Amino acid sequence: MLSKKYNPIEAEKKWQEYWQTLDIYKYDPSSDKETFSIDTPPPTISGSLHIGHIFSYTQAEMIARFQRMQGKNVFYPFGFDDNGLPTERLVEKEQGIRAVDRPRSEFINCCLSTTKKYEEDFRNLWLSMGFSVDWSLQYETINPKVQKISQKAFLDMVRAGKAYIKESPVLWCTTCQTSIAQAELESTDTETTFNYIPFRVEGYELIVATTRPELLYGCVCLFINPEDKRYSNYLGKTALVPLYNYEIPILADEKVSLDKGTGVVMCATFGDTTDVEWYEKHKLPYRKVIESDGKISGSVPLIGGLKVAKARETIIELLKGNGLLRKSELITHTVSTHERCGKPIEIMPSKQWYIGILREKERYLKAAEQINWYPASMKTRYITWVENLKWDWCISRQRYFGIPFPLWYCSKCGKTIFPEDSELPLNPMERKLSHPCSCGSHDFIPETAVFDTWATSSLTPLINSGWGSEADKTTELLPMGMRTQAHEIIRTWAFYTIVRSLFHTGKLPWKDIMICGFVLAKKGEKISKSKNNSVSSPKELIEKYSADALRYWSAGARLGTDTMFSEDELKASNRFLTKLWNAAKFCIIQLEDYKGNKPEELLPIDQWILEKLNKVEKLAIKSLNQYEIGLAKHDIDEFFWSDFCDNYLEIVKDRLYKPEVHGEWERLSGQYTLYTVLLELLKLYAIYVPHITEEIYQSFFKDFEKTSSVHMMQWNMHHDDSDDNILSFGENIKALIAEVRKYKSERNLSLKEPMASIEINIPKEQHHYLQKTLKDIKACTWAEEIIIK
Repeated sequence: MLSKKYNPIEAEKKWQEYWQTLDIYKYDPSSDKETFSIDTPPPTISGSLHIGHIFSYTQAEMIARFQRMQGKNVFYPFGFDDNGLPTERLVEKEQGIRAVDRPRSEFINCCLSTTKKYEEDFRNLWLSMGFSVDWSLQYETINPKVQKISQKAFLDMVRAGKAYIKESPVLWCTTCQTSIAQAELESTDTETTFNYIPFRVEGYELIVATTRPELLYGCVCLFINPEDKRYSNYLGKTALVPLYNYEIPILADEKVSLDKGTGVVMCATFGDTTDVEWYEKHKLPYRKVIESDGKISGSVPLIGGLKVAKARETIIELLKGNGLLRKSELITHTVSTHERCGKPIEIMPSKQWYIGILREKERYLKAAEQINWYPASMKTRYITWVENLKWDWCISRQRYFGIPFPLWYCSKCGKTIFPEDSELPLNPMERKLSHPCSCGSHDFIPETAVFDTWATSSLTPLINSGWGSEADKTTELLPMGMRTQAHEIIRTWAFYTIVRSLFHTGKLPWKDIMICGFVLAKKGEKISKSKNNSVSSPKELIEKYSADALRYWSAGARLGTDTMFSEDELKASNRFLTKLWNAAKFCIIQLEDYKGNKPEELLPIDQWILEKLNKVEKLAIKSLNQYEIGLAKHDIDEFFWSDFCDNYLEIVKDRLYKPEVHGEWERLSGQYTLYTVLLELLKLYAIYVPHITEEIYQSFFKDFEKTSSVHMMQWNMHHDDSDDNILSFGENIKALIAEVRKYKSERNLSLKEPMASIEINIPKEQHHYLQKTLKDIKACTWAEEIIIK
């Protein structure tokens, strides 16, 4: 028997421990059931989790529960992305230290202790949310097993010529002191000045407009569009660089915009990606201006040693003082910033490791067509990203806490030395080579860079499937059933995973990709750890409202759409939980003497609610197979609140109370229907609110069903044949009751106010249903007579 009031704090902890004890979410590799596998994003260890994580991760967890209750053997691992720059920045912030000021080994130990603490917190949060994860499959991207997979995958790409090292211009974050990839860029609008500066050409002035006058010393060429008649006579001549007075060529290039600035563009090494393209295309020289720490090189006259922003101010003042600034305009300018720190990036020559992606863009575009995107519109974001790629993927980072590149360089001949796969995982800074280089030298320099964190997390399908191990399950588990992720990392995690999976296995990483939206703190601003704009922590919200309340709210939005969060919505969740508890309590009281028997015949209104439930379940399955958790919940809610609670329970109530008036088999028909509908509703809602549904199931249904948990059961109402006539009849009765309620409400009458007669207009083919439902209608409407038309 259910208590008067549901206590979620007590119940949720109890059932979480119960599920773990029973191991009911454990993947069974020997099962004959169809496997449904999920590739879940390992949360980055960069701070505490917020409501946005609850939103997206819970949506994916509901799919795991749904597939399990469709009879699938669910492979649902979980991991933690615990290496790389985000973790380093967290450690620096929390411990008030800088990585560059500490011995490498000491800083790495600080990172390890910090990640261990956060991983425990993250896991406890997911457990408190009732996640149906197989925790025996847990992995961390820094652990030795994953390091071995990541290093082996890299060596495979080197052997195939897919991974390579070269010295060339690279995207560089002077704040984080590392190279970065194109996918880590964000565009930021900022106010700056457009400065009009005269270059001297044979005694004449050629005005150039630039936002980066501090790069004047790095200017190697002026470019003019060959179609621009204004300047055609300057092509092939040389210009004198202001302040520094050295000559540079004036060349033609069709990429110069005819209507931006003056139409004359200076190429400096390097102001932006266009400078890089011109540098490589026209074989231009390199003039160093900016150092890796963001300061102007000491060799640059006038501004050497200054930070970029200060150098810009200084050079503008010098231009003014020397009469070399024709005008200056304030403009809003789009600059590329590093997504991790938000600071502008620079471009400078550096020796880095890359994975070649530009030559296979067509292959990656074809892959997009072979994957099912949910929602479908998200595929466009991926295609746009791939089509606009300009750089190969730079995978080396000049940081500390990451997976080391497994290689050395011969100090004599420069040859790169790679280990055997059997030696992995290894750190070249801690391992000495015992054999000489082919040149005879025994002196080697270890690579000090580490892998970009995406270079490892892009391997999650391979990590989960045991790729490269003795018990390699790759063939069985790839492609995985579904990848879940946020839309902001389509360009990184989705794209990189497709690249790696196609190379290492020749297969797509997954069949479906489920793209979740963000939770917004306010319009246009997502909740994020970096902005510190979250409301109460998930732990506080669970303690205040319950995990099921958060889960129910998380299922409210359409897939891929962003949503605002308000605690008022959790109050609405709790109203639902109270309604479900009270409805179940009413039903169970009416079922106290029920023995589990099914009558030979069901009354029409009982047939209707069962048929309606069948229809709703089929709709929910269709939506959930397309990962539309919110649409499925909407349909189930509509059935529960309107059809079941507001109508069916009111119609059947008198029949359950008064068998002496209605008849014993009529009461049994109602009891059987109550039992069947409530049990199926518990199963439908189990994917959304697993704790309260388990509490209700265990208190009554377990004795009948003999199954240890509601979560080990399957949905079973969705038969293909449906009775449209009985569905129509039920809707007609609903409409009748609504009219009676409206009539009484408009006259301020009690719903229990007797009515002399009711006239019913109903199709003739439904009259036989109506005859068997008259007692129910009279009791529900308090009508003394019913006239059928």
